[in-house]
Amino acid sequence: MSLPSTPSIETLTPEAVAKTIDHALLRPDMTVDEVIEGCRLCAKYQTASVCVKPCNVKIAADVLQGTGVDVGTVIGFPHGNTPAHVKVCEALAAIDDGAVELDMVLNIGHLKSGRFDEVRNEIQVLTVAAKGKLPTCCVKVILECSLLTDEEKITACKLSEDAGADYVKTSTGFSTGGATIADLKLMRANTNPSTTRVKASGGIRTLDFLIECLQAGADRIGASATAAIVDEMRARKAAESKCQ
Repeated sequence: MSLPSTPSIETLTPEAVAKTIDHALLRPDMTVDEVIEGCRLCAKYQTASVCVKPCNVKIAADVLQGTGVDVGTVIGFPHGNTPAHVKVCEALAAIDDGAVELDMVLNIGHLKSGRFDEVRNEIQVLTVAAKGKLPTCCVKVILECSLLTDEEKITACKLSEDAGADYVKTSTGFSTGGATIADLKLMRANTNPSTTRVKASGGIRTLDFLIECLQAGADRIGASATAAIVDEMRARKAAESKCQ
């Protein structure tokens, strides 16, 4: 489902809002029952995907089979410190379990150390391996913007794009900050919209902020407040209809 050129309450529908959301089920203390409940919520609201911990990919894939909701997971989460070959193994195992979207954390320390070739190569090796196993696999690179300077964010965007990633993503939601409008505008301005999309994640709990993120250039939203956001959109649309 494509977004309107100017996303707003007036131009969006509840269904379109839901299809921008990767519903996050990543809390370290989350139980299997909570994961299953969250996946059923995704099926009910028809989100773009669910993003679960690697250990829960198979569970999510079983629950969501035939629903039209994709299963995603995280790689090198939450700090990006595992070696490249371990991230690749993690990615391939996740695909075997049913994941079709991979949100990988880049090596933040190596980026800040100026080891750009290593950062690019890590993303590229994982992307090539994942797409070699599953050509339709979607690879998103988490920058963790709250830990980076603007110059480092721009460099990370360009390295990710050069490496063939499908998305650049603001945050894990488990560091010192989440998505900001300034970061989204910066990321959008420094990637090619025809090849590289932008995902906003971290602290997006309201419909108004979700729409602000879309207006700033986000194509996908990572959120756990899916029901509240979509229900608010439905309520506003219903109120809008009554006023007409």
